[in-house]
Amino acid sequence: MTLKRRIFLIFIISSLVPFVSIFFISNYTIDHIFDNKIDSGIKSNLRQVELSLENTISNLNHVSQYLAYGESVIKQLDDVWYRPMDAYQRVQARTQLKRELNMVTFTNPSIGLSFYYIKDNDKIEFENFPVKQAFSLKSLPLLAQYYGITYFGPHQSMNEYDDQVVLSALRKVGLPDRDDVYVYMESGFSLTQNLLDSSEYGGSLSHLILDGNGRIAYSEKPHIFAAGNPFPGFDKEAETGLFKGYHWFRQTSNQGWSVVSIISETDYNKEKNRWILQIILVSLVFLNLTILFAWLLWKMVYRPLNIFHAEIKSMSRNRSPSQPVPTKIPEFDQLLRKFSEMKDQIWNLFNENERKEKNRLDLEVEKLLYQINPHFLMNTLDTVHWLAMMNGQKEIGRLVKSLNKLLFYNLGKLGQVSTIREEIDALRQYLVLQQIRYDFKFDVRIEVDDSILEMTVPRFILQPLVENSLYHGVSDDGNINVSVKRGEDVVITIEDNGAGMSEETIRKLLNDRTVAQEKIGMGIGMNYVRRILEARYENKARLEIRSEIGKGTQVVLTLPLNGVDMAS
Repeated sequence: MTLKRRIFLIFIISSLVPFVSIFFISNYTIDHIFDNKIDSGIKSNLRQVELSLENTISNLNHVSQYLAYGESVIKQLDDVWYRPMDAYQRVQARTQLKRELNMVTFTNPSIGLSFYYIKDNDKIEFENFPVKQAFSLKSLPLLAQYYGITYFGPHQSMNEYDDQVVLSALRKVGLPDRDDVYVYMESGFSLTQNLLDSSEYGGSLSHLILDGNGRIAYSEKPHIFAAGNPFPGFDKEAETGLFKGYHWFRQTSNQGWSVVSIISETDYNKEKNRWILQIILVSLVFLNLTILFAWLLWKMVYRPLNIFHAEIKSMSRNRSPSQPVPTKIPEFDQLLRKFSEMKDQIWNLFNENERKEKNRLDLEVEKLLYQINPHFLMNTLDTVHWLAMMNGQKEIGRLVKSLNKLLFYNLGKLGQVSTIREEIDALRQYLVLQQIRYDFKFDVRIEVDDSILEMTVPRFILQPLVENSLYHGVSDDGNINVSVKRGEDVVITIEDNGAGMSEETIRKLLNDRTVAQEKIGMGIGMNYVRRILEARYENKARLEIRSEIGKGTQVVLTLPLNGVDMAS
């Protein structure tokens, strides 16, 4: 039997059996824990609690809106408090208003205590139940506040004869010339409380209610999560977490408040630990079997491995070819032959690499012989400039002067970053050359925020953007506007009124290297700008091109305010 068949048979026995066993145990246990407990238990319970609270809050909103803005109620309040009438008429008006309020609360069984509260003199009017003397708005836990209404709770009812936990709302009444009158009402919390008490975790699940800012408004675990305190590490995006040995799961409502279920790590991991124990016991059994099979396997391959190890050691000592010793196992003999061939190829590659390295050094020396000193070139151009000026060739002198400055900027700062001021100056010299070169007229306007002139940027990022406008559509009487402005970032905009470009042309400009290799203009293309931005700024800079055929092109370059790292 070949080694391949022996290894296949042994590992089928040692690996397949435990794998199949572990798979069935794991599949059953994991499904039981996560499907039945977490998904069906915690998340379902959280959603029910959240819907119950939303319905309660929505009911408070609708009823309080009627009592605060209903035309009939507002008119009766105005008559009772402000309309001149005798004592009998006032008693009748108050009785009629109270009957109206009782009818509203009667038709809404979930509404409990309700009354009008005059904030300036701390007075309560038209209450449907006696109010506790300890009533104080400041003592109520704030849940949410928006659209002129404030929600409190859960908290103990302010009804003198009721100590149940309730939710409450306070809304300003729309009386003319009065802004100190509010309607206060409470709604039963019993349905939500029943949902909070029910748990598929056998009572080990507790709940918190948070306001929109993460403050705990209600807590079933006050010794860990005290009401009134901020929820530890509150993050509006986080839905699960771990704090002081408690796992928590959060469900956020549309109004911003949220319900949190918490469970101790011991309860959370109870069945998982049981599953782990089962896996450990089964694994120990199969580990013993695997060790036995591994020992048998080692006995079979020990001698061939020794031969293979000797071949590797001989490879590191000398380059001379050697004939491998046969192992009498077909697979190992074939592997040793392949290894011998690979060893020969590696030494050939070493020799080839040494030859190429020597050629590279020769090319470096040859390259140095053909380099031109940048100062020699610029001094020569400077001489041409003065000769032209002395002979009255002002146009040629201006052309050579601009070319000299542009070459000085290009060659003299090799490998360094530049500033926006230097970029603008180099751009102006480039435009002088192009205005002399072209047989049509074009106008360029440059606006720069002075506060960012000394900000560092990569060299030659403006010239390719303006060159794009010249080479892709600007004709006689064309306009190019260059704007450099400061906001949260530095925004550089180059806009022209040329012929515009298609989406395919824009894609080629940004991504096609063959465009950059055409060497139009100074040979620094849009692809260069995109690649230098990626290298220097990573994802912090953006280059966008917007164009419409026949209407022009707008190029927008966005850079971070901190400039370029000088070390880069």
